[in-house]
Amino acid sequence: MEYRKSILFLRDMKAEKLHNKKVLVRVDFNVPIDKDLQVTDDTRIRAAADTIKFLLASNCIVILMSHLGRPKGKIVDKLRLDSVAKKTGEILKTKVLKLDDCIGKEVKETISKSKPGDIVLLENLRFHQEEEKNETGFARELASLADIYVNDAFGTAHRAHASTEGITEYLPSFAGFLMEKEIKSLEKLTTYPDRPFVSIIGGAKVSGKIEILERLFEICDVLLIGGGMAYTFLAAQGNEIGKSILEIDHVEFAKNLIDRAKKIDKEIILPLDTVVADEFKENANSYNVSVNNIEKNMMGMDIGEKTVALFKQKINNAKTIFWNGPLGVFEMVKFSNGTYQIAEQIASLGDDVFSVIGGGDSIAAINKIGLARGISHISTGGGASLEFLAGKILPGLEALKRQKNQQIE
Repeated sequence: MEYRKSILFLRDMKAEKLHNKKVLVRVDFNVPIDKDLQVTDDTRIRAAADTIKFLLASNCIVILMSHLGRPKGKIVDKLRLDSVAKKTGEILKTKVLKLDDCIGKEVKETISKSKPGDIVLLENLRFHQEEEKNETGFARELASLADIYVNDAFGTAHRAHASTEGITEYLPSFAGFLMEKEIKSLEKLTTYPDRPFVSIIGGAKVSGKIEILERLFEICDVLLIGGGMAYTFLAAQGNEIGKSILEIDHVEFAKNLIDRAKKIDKEIILPLDTVVADEFKENANSYNVSVNNIEKNMMGMDIGEKTVALFKQKINNAKTIFWNGPLGVFEMVKFSNGTYQIAEQIASLGDDVFSVIGGGDSIAAINKIGLARGISHISTGGGASLEFLAGKILPGLEALKRQKNQQIE
């Protein structure tokens, strides 16, 4: 199923249909907050800006709703959305009225007094346990606040929650600009990628990425594996990996994937060398070594110089690139070289390739060195992106699909 052919997009709505309407927008403002309750990374807020601006230009009352963290159905003061409202206002250069709840009499009264051009942000949805339980009554209460529903929170599309799935039963429902971009970008990878298609998968563990590895094995031409998970693959080849991270229960999976690749002439590229250290800390003793010569008292911390060069070579030949997961312990400057070198290489290709980056750590690396503009699409989806690419059903998108034939009065 290609969602782009079965979902109504907000972009295709005529402005007059939206005029004076109250529009409830599910955004993903689950952003990092520091100890002073300040937003430290506003990527997801900026990603939703185009949808909000379009609705404002269409003379709507915009009602935003989101979750933040995991309060588990209880009010947690540090997870209130006040700082998120402030940051949203700064980005949009307008006032954002933050409410103290997301349902109830006072919320309804405030919204009833709002005028076109106003932006209201509801309180953290997950302060109500009914949100994650997808309870009908809660979904209906949210729906009662508006005339139209827009889902622009791709990062929660893999959850069947009241604000992502249940609410579509009660309002005409559309995909926002960010949701549209996510769907079309990820479907380009899975359905009609330009070739060669190169995927780069990193991160600490194989266990969380078995399904995506299986799927990418099917659809890409070259699979580059780095990060902590690479050592499980190296162990599967009989290498000594010292104190490097190892998932012993997944060695057999890694071995089978390598064997299958050989039988069909599919390229799975593992590190040739690695930066090893005697301790897991910034100032540890470290050096570059062949993967065939890792000592038992050392642990792998980053891909090595020859591996960086090989990965760059494969990337340079690509027409489509997908990258998820850091290639080393990039939080430590000493072991960030591999991740940053590969990020720079992908960004340098610009419009010559279609590149998609997903996963918080990969995005953080790109943002830290200011290379986002060189990437075709930076996915805000996290787990939703991986499930989409793995071919799983996403309840939030299925709910929008069911609304294909709706009408707006």
